[in-house]
Amino acid sequence: MAIEHPVRAQMTRVNNVLVVVIKGLHTAIWAAVESCVLYVLVAGLLGRTDKRVGLAGAVVATETTIFAVNGWRCPLSQVAVALGADRGGVTDLYLPSSVTRNLPLIHVPIIVVATCLHIRNVRARSGRPRMTGDRGPWSLDSRRDGTEAAN
Repeated sequence: MAIEHPVRAQMTRVNNVLVVVIKGLHTAIWAAVESCVLYVLVAGLLGRTDKRVGLAGAVVATETTIFAVNGWRCPLSQVAVALGADRGGVTDLYLPSSVTRNLPLIHVPIIVVATCLHIRNVRARSGRPRMTGDRGPWSLDSRRDGTEAAN
């Protein structure tokens, strides 16, 4: 029976604690970014494009840029693995694996829709030409005053 060196055993315990801290921090950051995504989406649906939306969008853009620059892997996941976590990627979040496996499939379409909604909002405010053909409730050629844009 091999006896583990006391310093190595202590480092293993410290690393285990650090992995829990990193995973908790990663989950908190994920929740903050996702709340920004949700805020941008809801604000877009309600026709509100303002500085708060810009700030929330900047948070999402920063997180996406960090993710992209790091080879589509979260740097905190790599830190967790380096400290001894079983695996990296978004699976190190404290979320159900069915959610973490599908985060890109959930996240990207929401960002695209939110962006389109805010483009619509900015165009509606600026008086720019609107897209024609769609006369639905989210139509880009409906004006806020109830009149229709000239085709």
